[in-house]
Amino acid sequence: MRTEPEQTAPAATPAQLEERSADWPQAATRWAQITLAEDDPLHFDSEFWLKLMRDSQSNATCISAGGYIAYYPTQIQYHYRSKYLGDTDPFGTLVEGARGLDMSVMARVDPHAIHADAAAAHPEWLARDINGEPLEHWAHPGIWLTCAFTDYHREFITEVAREIVREYDVDAVFANRWEGYGGISYSEAARKSFKDETGLDLPAAEHAEGWHEYVGWRRRQLSQLVAVWDKAVRDIRPHARFIPNLGALAARDLDRDLVEKHYPIFFIDKQGRSGNEVPWAAGRNGKRNRGVFPDRPVRLITSVGPEHHQYRWKDSVAPAEETKTWIVDGFAQGALPWFTKFNASVPDHRWVPPIVEAFSLHAKVEPVLKDLRITAEVALLDPTRAGQLRTDRTADHEDGFYQALVEARVPFEFVSDQELSAERLSPFKVIVLANAEHLGDEQCAVLRQYVEGGGSLVAAYQTSLYDERGQARADFGLADVLGVHLTEASRPVKNNYIALMDDHLLNRGFPGTTRIIGGTHILGVEADPDTEVPFRFIPDFPDLPMEEVYSRHDPDRPAVICRQNANGGRVVYFPFNLGSIFWEALQSDHGLLVANAVDWALGKEPEVTVEGAGLLDLAVHRGENSVAVVIVNLTNPMAMRGPIRETLPLPPQTVSVAVPDGPVKGSLLVAGVEVEPTVANGRAEITIPTAGLLEVVHLTWEDR
Repeated sequence: MRTEPEQTAPAATPAQLEERSADWPQAATRWAQITLAEDDPLHFDSEFWLKLMRDSQSNATCISAGGYIAYYPTQIQYHYRSKYLGDTDPFGTLVEGARGLDMSVMARVDPHAIHADAAAAHPEWLARDINGEPLEHWAHPGIWLTCAFTDYHREFITEVAREIVREYDVDAVFANRWEGYGGISYSEAARKSFKDETGLDLPAAEHAEGWHEYVGWRRRQLSQLVAVWDKAVRDIRPHARFIPNLGALAARDLDRDLVEKHYPIFFIDKQGRSGNEVPWAAGRNGKRNRGVFPDRPVRLITSVGPEHHQYRWKDSVAPAEETKTWIVDGFAQGALPWFTKFNASVPDHRWVPPIVEAFSLHAKVEPVLKDLRITAEVALLDPTRAGQLRTDRTADHEDGFYQALVEARVPFEFVSDQELSAERLSPFKVIVLANAEHLGDEQCAVLRQYVEGGGSLVAAYQTSLYDERGQARADFGLADVLGVHLTEASRPVKNNYIALMDDHLLNRGFPGTTRIIGGTHILGVEADPDTEVPFRFIPDFPDLPMEEVYSRHDPDRPAVICRQNANGGRVVYFPFNLGSIFWEALQSDHGLLVANAVDWALGKEPEVTVEGAGLLDLAVHRGENSVAVVIVNLTNPMAMRGPIRETLPLPPQTVSVAVPDGPVKGSLLVAGVEVEPTVANGRAEITIPTAGLLEVVHLTWEDR
């Protein structure tokens, strides 16, 4: 597969290699990525990029190397070189320059498509439709999509990775679109592998017969592929790794055992927001990954351009405040910064200052935050099987609860249902199940034990009505925990209301009314005798003609059910689509209902509170003798529909934190000032006069 050798950049010396450390993923906290276009060798300006790396205080870089197009003089047959490469080596030039800045270096490859010559020579490498026809690239005719279950990935890309780490001083190979074709590929290799392992034919479509087995098989195959690549790289450079790019769901879709061995760090390819997506979606990526692997480093890829998936203006520039907010909310929740620029030519420089500013903010707070860990009293269950077994809009339930918790200023984490165990739940006081439909018997048992031991649940809608394979149950798997039994399956309703009943903490905050809006999909449930019912459904009545819009009957069926056990465990259940309807309609009563439920379930004053006006995303970072409350200011006119034009300065905010008895010191890390907390009754209080996009309240105390 090789041609005559050509000149390449010099490999690292033995002395340099001895200095390379396997713990580079932890130290590589600010990433600069240059994604080259084919014509970049004609006008490549390495000095611009190296200066930007210095100005942004980047300590790591990812540079286009090969795969679909090689930007170095590769010697591998069918490894397509840029037709403009000539005798240049832009990849090697940037590697050498970055190493001169003492940066970690990662080589980017993309194996999802090949050129016509390779496709003609190796048709067995191609992804195929259900009729066996090869799949041409959807965006660029004349190139062909690859299948991850063929020798193209297992052998050809392995050889490419070996060549790169052998010839260049890199710490890792980073693979973009490494899964090849994203749909079901019916290549001969895929058909045979699936048949040999499961005894089945590939499913005819998503969610068709065999889909459950396909999801598991695909996860195993891809995880094993990563292991092959990683071993090939480490055989040459023991400190180096092969790291596949992951989408926003990241580690949720991979085999845990292989991830433990071969994923030292996660890179999340969620480059910005589009449409009706809120800026806290950046930080959610960090939470979601910690929900599966709490101690694994996470980096969030941010594009300097707008994220509009229909039009893909990849060679444009997003507004400065949009870019900064996405980066800052990400690193506040532990997904540290990475920027990517598509095309090394820079006709529009407006993206440079916001990248430098956001990266500099991280560099300013990093000395404190790097030694702390993110904690919370509340966790939202991440139902990783949603979307694999059923096709309704499961994400809306999560989005609604997430928005409600952000508005209520409740710091919270994620817990993956893959990691549902007593040990994993033990740090949390409240677990929120926005609509955890698919819970197996073992998972239900873990949640039951958690509540029996004094933990609290807030659950909604069809939680536990299906098992882990998507099979419907006759009653809730958690019926005894929720204190309810199913009497009527979900049905759509209009003009639905729920009435406030007996005085209860869940009813607070609704002065002047006896009812609020209910759901658009409701369940019929019967509540156990030992429960309380602070809200009941008002029976259906017409929404037209207007003369007929009035209730005919008194409130009857339970709409909110709560109970408390002898060990202090509290449970709140909503038999309607509270999360999804709040996300759709954003009626404030629904958000308040979520906030009240979590507050009542917690059963005590929160360890951290932040009082004041504005929309904030909070994270609490803790150490042995310190706590840092990270405040991201999302107060802007475009919070719910980007892109952000400006961030409105915060009015005064009062931060209160539970602390041990004794003296407490305080500082504002972004403002760079020391402050004197007011300490009384086991709490330290600081008032921030104002803040821009970010502030961090840092409290420290001596060993007690």
